[in-house]
Order: sequence, then C-alpha cells, then structure tokens
Amino acid sequence: QVQLVESGGGLVQAGASLKLSCAASGRTFSSYSMGWFRQAPGKEREFVAHITWGGASTYYADSVKGRFTISRDNAKNTVYLQMNSLKPEDTAVYYCAASNYYKSYDGREYLYWGQGTQVTVSS
Repeated sequence: QVQLVESGGGLVQAGASLKLSCAASGRTFSSYSMGWFRQAPGKEREFVAHITWGGASTYYADSVKGRFTISRDNAKNTVYLQMNSLKPEDTAVYYCAASNYYKSYDGREYLYWGQGTQVTVSS
C-alpha cells in the first residue's frame, strides 16, 4: 500500500508559476513510476506528466509540454510538478498517482492516488 499526499496548489494569475509536491509513504517509492493527472470541473480526468522509476525518462501531455516539468527525489519519497507560464485552462484539481508500469498515460494503470490539490489560474 502507498499513501500519496499532494500539496502546493493555490490561486495564481496567468503567467505565474507553482510547484506541486506529492509525498509518498508506505511501500518502496522508487519501485513505482509516478504520474500527474488533472480534472477540471465538468471534464474528464486527463494525463499531465509521467516519470519513470529512477527518473531517467519523462513524458508530457502536449498541452503542458515546455511549461511543466516533472521530477522526483527517491530519497525523499517525493514527486514534483513545476508549472510555469500557467494559463486559465490549467485550472483543475491535480492528482499524483503511482503505477507499476514502466510508462503509462492511462489512469487505469495506476494503483494509488492522492486526494488532489486545487490549482486555480485567473486571467
């Protein structure tokens, strides 16, 4: 079992930056690849970013590529999402999740989920 707790969300203006954190506890963090997803009101959950077990490879949704950066610190059992040049369309609840797949964009392949953190970007 892995417990995930996100933090770092908030209300910012367009163009600002935020850094989300996801702290993990429980079974070995480094044995899971990690992803960030988001869900806006009235919309389906969507993939945002993914990082492999050791952090060697990262993947991004086209909508955030070049603006968001996912990283992890296995010594701290934490995964991060640095979000720059935020846009109003980035407004959503952001979730981190753990998967035992090497690479996955599909939420159904993730075993554990955090409770989410709200990000609101005003125009």
